[in-house]
Order: sequence, then C-alpha cells, then structure tokens
Amino acid sequence: MIHQLTKLRDILHYVPRFRDRTFVIALDGAVVECENFRNIILDIALLRSLNIDVVLVHGAAHQIHKLAGEMGKKISNADGTGITDFETLQISLLAANRVSHELLEGLSASDLRGAVGNAVIAHPAGILQGIDQQHTGRVERVDTGLLASLIKQGIVPVIPPLGNDGEGHSYRLNSDAVAFEIARSLQAVKLIYLTTHRGLTWQKPQKNSKDNLVRQISVEEAENLLKKQKDGITPEILSKLEQAVKAVRGGVPRVHLIDGQEEEGLLAEVFSNEGIGTLIHANEYVAIRKAQKKDVRAIHSLIRTAVVNDELIGRTRAEIEKQVDDFFVFEVDKNPAGCAAIHLYPQEKKAELACLCVDPRYENQGIGTKLMQYGETQARSAGAHELLCLSTQAFRFFQLKGGFQPGAPEMLPSARKEKFDKSGRNSLVLMKKLV
Repeated sequence: MIHQLTKLRDILHYVPRFRDRTFVIALDGAVVECENFRNIILDIALLRSLNIDVVLVHGAAHQIHKLAGEMGKKISNADGTGITDFETLQISLLAANRVSHELLEGLSASDLRGAVGNAVIAHPAGILQGIDQQHTGRVERVDTGLLASLIKQGIVPVIPPLGNDGEGHSYRLNSDAVAFEIARSLQAVKLIYLTTHRGLTWQKPQKNSKDNLVRQISVEEAENLLKKQKDGITPEILSKLEQAVKAVRGGVPRVHLIDGQEEEGLLAEVFSNEGIGTLIHANEYVAIRKAQKKDVRAIHSLIRTAVVNDELIGRTRAEIEKQVDDFFVFEVDKNPAGCAAIHLYPQEKKAELACLCVDPRYENQGIGTKLMQYGETQARSAGAHELLCLSTQAFRFFQLKGGFQPGAPEMLPSARKEKFDKSGRNSLVLMKKLV
C-alpha cells in the first residue's frame, strides 16, 4: 500500500524540531534485500536534505542464514544473542560486510556519502548460565567522537552488528542492542527500527478497534507488557521492544517499530501524528494543555469535520481566537488531536462543556473521555456547581462516560439560553452536579 504523505504544512511542523538532530535508523538484514530498500535510501536522502543527521545500523541474520546455506555450513546463532562459534563468526563477518557494502552503494546512488567505522567497542559476552558464548560480544562503549566527526562532515555512518576490543578481536553483536547503544550515546531524538513486521501486534484487535496493531504505547505500558505478556509478542519484535524500553529510559524520546517493506513508510512515520507502525514514547508524548493563539488554526480544523457532520455549530477563526482562553487541547506528539472548551458563568455558578471533538484518526482511544474529565476538573476548580453540555448526537457518550443526566433548556444560564433558542438545533441539554 502506497502512503500519500501528509500535507506540506504538517511536514513543516516537524522540520524545525528535527533539524540538526540525530535519527538512528536500524534496518534488519531482510529489509536491505526487500524491494523497498531503494525507496528507504531515497527517504534517508530527504531527511538529510532537511538537515536531519542520520546514523544507519544494520542487521545481518537474513544474510548469515543465506550465506551459510550457500556454503553448506551450520551456524550456532544468527542474531547475535546466542553462542557464536568461530565458523559462525567468519560467516557473520562476510555477511555483515556484504550488507554494509550494499548500504554504501545505496547511499552513493542517492548522492550521499557514507562510511563504515569501528565506532563500537565490544567485550566478550563471557559465560552465561555456565555456557561460554565464545565470539558473541556486548557493547562496551561507543566512540561518539568518531561518529560526531563523520556526521559533521555530512557523512552517514554505517554501523554493522560487529564490535572490536582493544586487542584486535572481533565479536558478533545483536543489531537491535547496537542501535540502542548508538542512539543513547548520540542523544538521538528518534530510534527507528525497520523490520519485516508491522510493529507490535496482538492476536486479537484491541478494544474498539478492527486493527491488531498497537499504534502507540508508553514506556511504562511497554515495561508492564514485557513483564506480564511477554509470551504473546513475536520474537523479532520482542527484541526490539526490549531495546526500545532501554532507549527511552536512556533518554531517547521516541522509538518506532515499522515495516520497512512499506513504501513511504519511513516518511509517513516521521512526518505524521498517526504513523504506520508502533511508537514507544516517554510520558510527554501525550498531554492536555490550555490552548494558545497559535492553536486557533488547528482548533478550527478539528471543529470543521464535526460541523460537516452536524455535530457542532460552526465557529470562525475570529470567534475561536476571541474565546481561546476557554479552550484546551489534547496533544499527540505536540500536535492537537482533540479539543474542548469550558465556558464559565460565575454569577450562576455554572459552566458549559462545549466544542468537544477529536480528530477522526484518533477515535476510540479514550481522548474524548480524557478531555471531558479535564474540563470537569477545570469547571470545578473555577467554582462551578453544575456542568452543562448540549448535544445532538453524542448525548449517550456524555451520559455513559461522563455521568451526565438529562436536563432542560431552562437550566441554561440566561445568556446561553438566548443563544440556544436562536440556534434552532433543538439540542439535548445534559447536566452534572459538581458539588
């Protein structure tokens, strides 16, 4: 499926935040051999044209299996998490070098410079549970000076799943772990895993969704998932989810798990709110805050869809700007995904919850309920004794989720009653006692 990129305005919203910052992009070996690989390189070229620094980390398990088959050899482990015997190490070196070369060729074809460097210093994994891991290693440290020097010169560093110690020994490393260490060391703003899976999925769709893909998950939720439901996660994704949690805890704000086989998937993930895969994020990814004048355009856009569906009364930008202090927005990655307003009538100790709407892309995610609860808190804090709302279609939502009860137009504040009579919409009046 070809993704049509988000509007130019949406893309430009992200560019200032990412300019001169670092993305670490980790490609599974199988992704390097898929048909979409050339498109991924073009996407990377676009990121570089926007002054976004990129470091590439690649896996080689796919190529190790393939090369071992061609050579008629049996390997001890392919992904760098188990025992690496000498023969497997030799095959891993050949396979990893081949993948690195393909990446360099791809970068050159897009007029980008790339370099493979020995930036990962490793040590032996040692003896684990009584078993010598032989030539399997663990990352000891990352030579950030070397990587920073390459980046400063406009060179894209290419990091294979291999490491060296100070004595000239090579070790097979897990590429997911290498990507995490690189991202943490460089203080990257994003770590993006390109795999052959859609992301984190469940066998059954989530509640209120036909899709079994987990679109976004906080680091706390991911940790809880790893503790309690680890067995239900695909092994390839499990490894990435474990490293994602480490990355977020290590200071990387966003980690993405996406299907590298999907055309324009990388750009759709980076330059849109909803993305195509799974986002693991720190807590600040979503937030409710008071609206500001800069939000007027976004609020107007959110309301417009609801107006078309005859759910809300139309409001001009000027009207929204005049009442912007009454509004609050629900942000997803610093973009308004929902809004609502609390209009206060202090003399009558009443407040109205108005203009509650959610971007259709975020329906059935509980955003409307959170906005309603936030509005109720604001009304109560302002001294209101009753919270009112008017609805033509969503009254069941307010009753079931918010505890509102049927009311009557006579319960409206006098100024609001006058507008109600003039509108002719015959909305249902709902009310909730706050004291």
